[in-house]
Amino acid sequence: MKPQRDPYWSMPLVEVMTALGTNPSGLTTAQANQSRALHGINAIQGRSGGEALRLVLRQVRSPLVLILMFAAAVSSLMGEAQEAIIICLILLASCGLGFTQEYGASKAALALKRQLLRRVRTLRDGIETDVAVDEVVPGDLLRLSAGDMIAADGLIVDARDFNVSEAVLTGESFPVLKTMGVVGAETPLGQRTNSVFTGTSVRSGTATVLAVATGSATEFAAIADAVERRVEESGFAKGIRQFGYLMTEVMLAIVIVVFVVNLLLHRPLAESLLFSLALAVGLTPELLPAIISVTLARGAAVMAKNGVIVRRLEAIENLGSMDVLCTDKTGTLTEGAIRLDRWVDSRGRPSDQLLAWAKLNASLQTGIKNPLDEAIVDAGTQEQQPLGGQEFKLDEIPYDFARKRLSVIVRRAEGGSLMICKGAVRTMLDVCGTETDGHTAEKLSDQRRADIDDQVRSWSEQGFRVIALAVRQFLKTEGFTRGDEMDLTLAGFLLFFDPPKESSADALKELANRGVSVRMISGDDRHVARHLAKAIGLAPDAILTGGELVHMTKEALFARVEDIDIFAEIDPNQKERIVEAFKRRGRIVGYLGDGINDAPALHQADVGISVDQAVDVAREAADIILLERDLGVLMLGIDDGRKTFANTMKYIAITTSANFGNMISMAIASLFLPFLPLLAKQILLNNFLSDLPSLAIATDNVDIDETRRPRRWDISFIRRFMIRFGLVSSLFDAATFAFLLFVVHADASVFQTGWFTESLLTELAIVLVIRTHKPAWASRPSRMLVSLTILVGAVAVSLSYSPVAAWFGFVPLPLTTMGGLLYITLAYVMATEWLKVRFFAISGISNTGLRSPTKRALVGGLASRSQ
Repeated sequence: MKPQRDPYWSMPLVEVMTALGTNPSGLTTAQANQSRALHGINAIQGRSGGEALRLVLRQVRSPLVLILMFAAAVSSLMGEAQEAIIICLILLASCGLGFTQEYGASKAALALKRQLLRRVRTLRDGIETDVAVDEVVPGDLLRLSAGDMIAADGLIVDARDFNVSEAVLTGESFPVLKTMGVVGAETPLGQRTNSVFTGTSVRSGTATVLAVATGSATEFAAIADAVERRVEESGFAKGIRQFGYLMTEVMLAIVIVVFVVNLLLHRPLAESLLFSLALAVGLTPELLPAIISVTLARGAAVMAKNGVIVRRLEAIENLGSMDVLCTDKTGTLTEGAIRLDRWVDSRGRPSDQLLAWAKLNASLQTGIKNPLDEAIVDAGTQEQQPLGGQEFKLDEIPYDFARKRLSVIVRRAEGGSLMICKGAVRTMLDVCGTETDGHTAEKLSDQRRADIDDQVRSWSEQGFRVIALAVRQFLKTEGFTRGDEMDLTLAGFLLFFDPPKESSADALKELANRGVSVRMISGDDRHVARHLAKAIGLAPDAILTGGELVHMTKEALFARVEDIDIFAEIDPNQKERIVEAFKRRGRIVGYLGDGINDAPALHQADVGISVDQAVDVAREAADIILLERDLGVLMLGIDDGRKTFANTMKYIAITTSANFGNMISMAIASLFLPFLPLLAKQILLNNFLSDLPSLAIATDNVDIDETRRPRRWDISFIRRFMIRFGLVSSLFDAATFAFLLFVVHADASVFQTGWFTESLLTELAIVLVIRTHKPAWASRPSRMLVSLTILVGAVAVSLSYSPVAAWFGFVPLPLTTMGGLLYITLAYVMATEWLKVRFFAISGISNTGLRSPTKRALVGGLASRSQ
């Protein structure tokens, strides 16, 4: 669009359309291509495109990299050019490894997100068609209905009860009614009632919108980074942060003490400073960000093959930790193949007239696409089609969650119009004054209302979902509003049946065996929900209705929520309350939903789960997308999430054992030896080489029992683990010192070479021991992990005999000395293996550093109430 004197919301619609070169038939394909070439794709630029630069800056800004840069500068100033060059080479290698691993992980995650690219209904060449959201251009005419995410900033062309949620932009929780018109140029964004904006969502109603601004020109683009920063910190991210604090405390304590004591011992300032800085680097898991990125990306790729797409990588860890799953029943616990089983008048007799009216309502409505309407359209025989073909649609009053009904108005052949309204039985009876058998109408008495309640309850107890349908004739043919939905005539009932999945009962048991209890949250009648619960193995009497919930305080719900399996007749705003109550109980909550009203609960849950066929707003709110709505697919995702979690924690377990022990030993030894136990460049090389096998941790196999229970971070456990295994490492370091000093009678160069070799070998060996809480020989590591460990081990043994040995201050070791070091390493492996088995047996906790959940979470709601 050419620059305008006035903003588009203050201009008449026809002027804006003229400026954009469009008309009521929409753009042609050629015009759309030209507009895209001018304005670019409909995406916020500078984020994915600048990913490489962002990751480079992240590497450079790392405190560890800055420490190494400082160390290189100090070496250079002190005339140690060779040492400065070596530090720089190690720095480049470390940054290069981190960048390539994280960049590859980022590209893989982006490729997965492309699989979930939304599509938008657009008028092109005068025909309504679906286009990818990034292909929308200024001048496009967008068709919007409830549940859609809005793909561009634009003006309302026409609208019907069109309410939009703009909380993402304005913070206002209540939807805003949008209509045609013009507002002032200075009107604040939240008051531009003629405009819609990218990133907001349609709450109810339908509209046609003229796209005016796309991509980086939208209002959403200006706040996109702030919106991303609002995402609540996940449990895993919080654990990583706490682990970082722990390592920082340990590092600062050791480095400051060592530096000060070395100065008190009158050692050279530069040498003492470089040694202290090298200790700091050696203590810190500098590859942790790369290890996490690679592990999560690989986990996401594996999950994608199993039909689970990850939208937010951090959610993988929460999926593995989940111990409560809240889910609707349709398509998850049931087959999801809803069929219209019966169509009866208000007295329960079959009625073709009722079916014809229902087909008109279902086929002509343009709001939310739903399986009930599809079932109505598919029901009956070819002869049971809408009446005569002489009626046509005049108007529509869209569905919303307050009224719980939808009306379509059609022209009558004999003149006037007919409103056909269908919806939830209770809300429909509230607006009905009479009932009909298709020919005559009678007053709907209190006794008849009671009889209808009893009949509907009987159908519900048989598992039928019941929808009421009513009609009303009018003389007018326009100007219909919600206020016209009164004094309706009840025409009958539509009975839908969605059978339980044959696999649901087994899936619930398998989830319970994995420590995940399933809770059903449904808007359906309590009797329908109870019927399903009996069929699939949930406790049918552990039920709470929305009517009861509305009168409960937050504390009362907190007290009862653990004992409830079924939440029935739940209103949309109550779902979020239920999820919040579980979280307050200390549970890691997953929420599976695909509707408009599921979005708040999806946001509130620790891990939001939706399906590929969900409405836009639900898919955008979810962290995980299932390509198939099946608990079996979700179970695979949970297992993959737990494998990813376990592999990520292995690196932390390894770092907090041998690395910590070796650095402690080095710090203590530096206080008593007449020389430094290792030079700064040797420490950095040791740290770099010992980290190489960890790059393969993402590919490592995970013991089956690691996937059977949800796990959680426990920093106190990690601290105990670090101290105990670090002390064992230090004990064998002391044995190495004694061997080198009193048996070999080593000078400084031989001592440094010998201890470098032993230290590196023990750090490599611990990888294969700590990676499982089983005996090391009973758990098979991945081929890549074994290969890298052996390769680096060979480098450790051969380095002192290589041409580059002198660069690092190494000297060739006698074979007897090398043999002694290998013997000490073997003894260390055996001692660590013994300690590991004993430690985990006593603590009853997996080696992932995570505490098991409560007994109820382990057993699951299904099993715990079967007693």
